[in-house]
Amino acid sequence: MKLGVFTPLFNNLSFDEMIEAVAKRGLETVEIGTGGSPGNAHCDIDKLLVSSDERREYLAKLQDKGLEISAFSCHNNPVSPNKEEATEADELLRKTIKLASLMNVPVVNGFSGIPAGNETDTAVNWPVLPWPTEYGDIYNYQWEKKLIPYWKDINQASEAAGVKIGIELHGGFSAHTPYTMLKLRDAAGKAIGCNLDPSHLWWQGIDPVGAIKILGKENAIHHFHAKDTFLDQDNINMYGLTDMQPYGNVQSRSWTFRSVGCGHSIQEWSDIISALRLYGYDYVLSIEHEDPLMSIDEGFDRAVTNLKSIMIKNQPTDMWWA
Repeated sequence: MKLGVFTPLFNNLSFDEMIEAVAKRGLETVEIGTGGSPGNAHCDIDKLLVSSDERREYLAKLQDKGLEISAFSCHNNPVSPNKEEATEADELLRKTIKLASLMNVPVVNGFSGIPAGNETDTAVNWPVLPWPTEYGDIYNYQWEKKLIPYWKDINQASEAAGVKIGIELHGGFSAHTPYTMLKLRDAAGKAIGCNLDPSHLWWQGIDPVGAIKILGKENAIHHFHAKDTFLDQDNINMYGLTDMQPYGNVQSRSWTFRSVGCGHSIQEWSDIISALRLYGYDYVLSIEHEDPLMSIDEGFDRAVTNLKSIMIKNQPTDMWWA
C-alpha cells in the first residue's frame, strides 16, 4: 500500500508549494482535484488536455519529488435537475476521464449524483425510506430514468479510456451504501466502483470492515479515503444520525469528521487496513483532512503518523511456519 493525500487542504498553496509540503512528509501519492467540490487549484485541466509538453512537465515535477497521482477527483452532480449544473459536471467528468487516460492515472473519483424526484422537479430529492410510498416512486424514477442510463454511458467511456471510476459513498447522493454502490455497478458496468471513505460509513451505522468485505469480494474498491468520524451519542439521542446542523456546530452535532485516530481507535483503523489487504485492495490510502478541531498541518500530520504506524506496505511472505 501507498500513503497519499487528497490535496484540497492545500488549495491555498501553488502546485509547486503543495508537492513540496507533501513530499517532506514522506508521502508517495497525491489525489488532485480537477474541479467541482475539490476545486482545481493544482490542475488546469484545459491546459493539460491540449499540451503534451504541459503534461510531461507536470508529471516530471511530481516524479522529482518522488510522487505520483493516485486519482483525479471531480466531485459534482452530473444528474442534477439544474441543467447547467448537470452539463458542467458531465463535461468536467468526461474531460477528467480523458486527462486520466493521457496521464496514466488509473482512477477518477466523484459522487454518483442525486437527481430530482420526477421530470418536472427543479430540486434534488434524497429518498431513504419506503413509506410514504411516494418515496418509492421517486427512488425508482431516479434509478431507472436517470442514474443507470447516465452511468452506463460513463462506464463505456471509462472502459474505452482504461480508467476506473471511484464513487464516494456520501450521504445525500444516490450511491451512499455498499448496496447502492453494487446496485449501480451491476447495472452500469465494472469500471464503476467506489472510493471507500470510512467517515461516511460510520455515521450511517455501517461497519467499514464489513463494507470492505462486501465490496472487496466484488472487486469494487477502486480508491480509499482516510478520514475519521467522531460519533457523539448524547447528541445522537437528540438529533439522530441525519443531523441537519451546520458542520461548525461541533459541540451539538451528532457526528463530526476527525483526523485518522481521533474518532476511532488505532486498532479499528488497523483492522480496516488489514481488511483492505485481505479483500484485494492494495493501492493508496489517500488522507482527507476535514477536522474542525485541528489546523491543517496538525490534522494532516496526525493522520500521517497514525497511518504510517499501521499501514501494510510489503507483500506477505510464504507461510513458512505452516
